[in-house]
Amino acid sequence: MKADLAAQCSYRLHIRLLSLEVNSARCPKSLSQYSSRILQCQQDYSCLAASERLTFRNTRKACEPRKLGTSGTLMNLGLSNKVVLVTGGSTGIGRAIAIAFAEAGAKLVIAARNADKGNEVARFIGQAGGECLYVKTDVSKSADVSELLRKTIDRYGRLDCAINNAAVEGQKGFLDWTEAEWDEMVDINLKGVWLCMKNEITAMLEQGGGAIVNISSVAGLIGFPLHAPYVAAKHGVMGLTKAASVEFAKQGIRVNTICPGTILTPMLEQGFANNRANAELATAMTPMGRLGQPHELAAAALWLCSGQSSFVTGATLSVDGGWSQH
Repeated sequence: MKADLAAQCSYRLHIRLLSLEVNSARCPKSLSQYSSRILQCQQDYSCLAASERLTFRNTRKACEPRKLGTSGTLMNLGLSNKVVLVTGGSTGIGRAIAIAFAEAGAKLVIAARNADKGNEVARFIGQAGGECLYVKTDVSKSADVSELLRKTIDRYGRLDCAINNAAVEGQKGFLDWTEAEWDEMVDINLKGVWLCMKNEITAMLEQGGGAIVNISSVAGLIGFPLHAPYVAAKHGVMGLTKAASVEFAKQGIRVNTICPGTILTPMLEQGFANNRANAELATAMTPMGRLGQPHELAAAALWLCSGQSSFVTGATLSVDGGWSQH
């Protein structure tokens, strides 16, 4: 019932906004008029999201993790005992990806700046019967990334797959960004991916191959107002993927990109707090009429790292409910 309510609310709001051509810049009065309905839609989506958590989490009580490596479908992907590194693995999409790989039987390394959250994910996976190493890492710092890869190899002896997901976001007018803010955004979202790829590819070359998935965004495909450095960095991630995919294809290293749309993550929730109307407008404009879930991103990452995508490299996989085709 909640799913039906959210879908109907999104559809009604979508049609009404389209007919009025409402947005914050062109029609503020109309947007104000329907702001209460936008916020109601957000509440409906929040209820829907709360009822559609990861299958992994639904199958256990909070204090009783399900045993990992028992999902037949995931085990068929051939990822059992593969060593997988996930940056930004302590929350949101990264957390979901790490748990999904653990379900598939992989050995995890998660990197994040927040030690409390990173250790919580590692404990969660460990209590469910998986294996996970947490390494406190700032991906914008070369020394941190080098240490991350050293600890990965020291622990497991190899690196089979890497998901470069760590990112930050902010919202501000184009002319209002300071140089320091620009540097921080680009250092983490673009330079950080480059630093990780350099170290990951070096390790993979020594073992004869591997798979890398870079998490970009629909903002890497099209432009967004108020997000200039984020858009620039995410476009840059697309470029890094394309360059590396052709340079290392013959060495057995596949490099692909996932471009998420509106996924219910802490980052998106922060965006809602900063500009609820615009965030909900974007969500309502998604052709599938709902927010994406982190586990849906995880499924795409699993496939791109599995042998089932062995002839796929340099590809961009949009997981956005059709948003980028709007």
